[in-house]
Amino acid sequence: MFNFGTQELILVLVIALVVFGPGKLPEVGKAIGKGINEFKDAVSSDKKKEEKVSDVAKVETIDVEAGAINDKKHKDAE
Repeated sequence: MFNFGTQELILVLVIALVVFGPGKLPEVGKAIGKGINEFKDAVSSDKKKEEKVSDVAKVETIDVEAGAINDKKHKDAE
């Protein structure tokens, strides 16, 4: 997509170092990394929704009053 060479990359890093300073540069990197991870998670949210649905189907419920497992009752009701 972008054809960055070594010289362009070094120039961008030097400019970032001058603008943010050596103390803030790690924090900026972490923030960018978190943003990229959140974007990836949002893009792949369909896969997570499918996993959540399958996890919900595996959950057993417990009747608090009787102390019995009502998994069979709930499957019959569906």
